[in-house]
Amino acid sequence: MKLTGSFMTAAGALALAACSTTADGGETRSASAAPARASASGDAAYPSTYKPYPGAPTALVGATVFDGTGKEIDNAVVLLRDGKVQAVGTGLDTAGYTVIDGTGKYVTPGIIDIHSHLGDYPSPSVSAHSDGNEATSPTTPEVWAEHSVWPQDPGFTRALANGGVTTLQVLPGSANLIGGRSATLKNVPSRTVQGMKFPGAPYGLKMACGENPKRVYGGKGRMPSTRMGNFAVDRQTWIDAQGYDGKKRNLAKESLKGVLDGKILVHNHCYRADEMALVIDMAKEMGYKVTAFHHAVEAYKIGDLLKENDVCSAVWADWYGFKMESYDGIPENAALLQNAGACVVIHSDDENDIQRLNQEAAKAQAAGKRMGIDIPDAQVVRWLTLNAAKAMGIDSQTGSLENGKMADVVLWNGNPLSVYSRPEKVWIDGALLFDADNPKMRPVSDFELGQPGMGDVK
Repeated sequence: MKLTGSFMTAAGALALAACSTTADGGETRSASAAPARASASGDAAYPSTYKPYPGAPTALVGATVFDGTGKEIDNAVVLLRDGKVQAVGTGLDTAGYTVIDGTGKYVTPGIIDIHSHLGDYPSPSVSAHSDGNEATSPTTPEVWAEHSVWPQDPGFTRALANGGVTTLQVLPGSANLIGGRSATLKNVPSRTVQGMKFPGAPYGLKMACGENPKRVYGGKGRMPSTRMGNFAVDRQTWIDAQGYDGKKRNLAKESLKGVLDGKILVHNHCYRADEMALVIDMAKEMGYKVTAFHHAVEAYKIGDLLKENDVCSAVWADWYGFKMESYDGIPENAALLQNAGACVVIHSDDENDIQRLNQEAAKAQAAGKRMGIDIPDAQVVRWLTLNAAKAMGIDSQTGSLENGKMADVVLWNGNPLSVYSRPEKVWIDGALLFDADNPKMRPVSDFELGQPGMGDVK
């Protein structure tokens, strides 16, 4: 792995891939020391070794701020120090800070993608890199997405430089009813996935309903081959997990027990409104909670139900019609959910869309405006920041520009909801990791060398 500029000493790059249905650090121990006992959520097994890159006290002055909570602050000052947001407001004292003029520009929290497959379906997209679906059993809660993540995926740095993405959740694919655990990552170069793991982030459990599991396993002549089969397998799997006492370790049941104990969050791939309603009922029956429905193209039909049950909808702006369960998707989906008071998140599920989630959110905003739902820009930015952080269980640490939170920040050269705007500078924990004005801060991986348009600045 070769990286330029300030990234020279860090091995890693990034990439992502779509949902395919076809196929701080731990202690050093001596060899004789007893291994750490993993809890039901597995948090002791593969701990984060993430360390923030070094930063400098920085003041962004004169920009318009969308703080992630829904507030807009004009001619603002944003102070970053010791990896944290120190203050956001107007007329703040900048003595002791490196001042960056943001006049005519915009500042937001770092963009968060709640649904990515970077690292598990990395670039280049070849069969040898297809590591996101353990499509050998309809339920595989024992697998962890992080054990497939390739930190050198070039998609990571593309998401950082082009999309301002500072945090992402890498999920298993959607071939299985229960696909395994997710990994929440800081979007930084690292030699290991543990060096990217977001400290303290809860695990997620990827589930899927609808066409994918019944097609994959029905095509193999086994259960499930129908939607009723999907639910029967899910229910029996949860019933079997309810009696797990942990005396004899079982990796699958450890993950399920973590969900039942409220330590692992459920992220459920689901398209149809009727099916989402059934899943909510199943979750109540079995004693767990759905944190977010992903894709959720018919969520607009049940916005009140989603609000009542505090379930977020992670949606695309306008993807629809590529299979029957996506046929009733509409571009007004996000706006209608917002209008109903439900939690909206814009996600990618794609190595290209993750580079322009800001534009995807703007498309969804525009669709709402055409039907008379006028959503302020500052609220739309929340779809990409604090709402995503909430659904991932990390909103106390990131997702908004509030005092004491991680200094994950993007300076945009214009309104981030404009097609003409791009990230100019990106900070992660107060460290400047991308600067459009500094070619040496555009890392290039071995897999991109000589490829025009892929970041090669030689």
